[in-house]
Amino acid sequence: MEYRRLGASGFKVPVLSFGTGTFGGKGEFFGAWGNTDVAEARRLVDICLEAGVTLFDSADIYSSGAAESVLGEAIKGKRDRVLISTKATFRSDDRPNSVGSSRYHLIQACESALKRLGTDYIDLFQLHGFDAMTPVEETLSTLDDLVRAGKIRYLGVSNFSGWHLMKSLAVADRYGYSRYVANQTYYSLVGRDYEWELMPLGLDQGLGAVVWSPLGWGRLTGKIRRGQPLPATSRLHKTADAGPQVQDDYLYRVVDALDEIAKETGKSVPQIALNWLLQRPTVSTVVIGARNEEQLRQNLDAVGWNLTPEQVARLDAASDLTPAYPYWHQRGFAERNPSPV
Repeated sequence: MEYRRLGASGFKVPVLSFGTGTFGGKGEFFGAWGNTDVAEARRLVDICLEAGVTLFDSADIYSSGAAESVLGEAIKGKRDRVLISTKATFRSDDRPNSVGSSRYHLIQACESALKRLGTDYIDLFQLHGFDAMTPVEETLSTLDDLVRAGKIRYLGVSNFSGWHLMKSLAVADRYGYSRYVANQTYYSLVGRDYEWELMPLGLDQGLGAVVWSPLGWGRLTGKIRRGQPLPATSRLHKTADAGPQVQDDYLYRVVDALDEIAKETGKSVPQIALNWLLQRPTVSTVVIGARNEEQLRQNLDAVGWNLTPEQVARLDAASDLTPAYPYWHQRGFAERNPSPV
């Protein structure tokens, strides 16, 4: 397993990490992802560790905290061998202060996560979304206090826009607070918006991409084809409206290109989609998920080989879209504003 630095930090992470969104399975939304119990989670953790996948990603809202609890049970006796990433910011209950990135909520969220995970520190703690109701200075000073207290090792964000992230980094630099080094971001062959602004920002400011939903919210599993119904087990039946939207014609165009390269390489569609991501600038780790051992082992085979530059170029062309303004305009000034890819 290849390890890469997380952004400009000295912290190294495996290029594949394991997402625990399938752990717990509480509620209709997360139940559609999966319902992995502790026994199965232990097995999946062991398979990951055997392959060198040591980073496990969770969040306090995954199955209302159950995902963190299951992960905590699954790694008992193995804490020194694993890296833990989790997230907070979204509403955890109906109390007024149980949401956002205020000092009150972040301390509460961190302490609760530590208890559920059964650990005294979190390797990577990320804000799940931007809180425009809390001063950035309050958020960053709180996170810096948690880092100095040894409860958090590294900081990141998720689902921030470019200005949210750049303002936060500027405030951190101004006051000497701990900087964000990770951006957990949606990025896939059918979702390349990350390249327009957040990737150049990551290159400039030293943020490593922690890629979530690398298979386009379950669309690049190799089971979705033109003119065919969704597979019976697809989470898209219940969660399609909550995730990134993809036009059918565009999806089928990309899948057609993936199918061609699958025939050439002998690799599966998801393995090719994951390998493409691992060759993109700023990508530190790609978060893979699995309902079961078979899916996990298939995803693990996305590493140890590389697509050729010509194959990457064909996938780039098949998945290219005209970006929103001002990014389409900037493409005309590539002489001084080159594309990061």
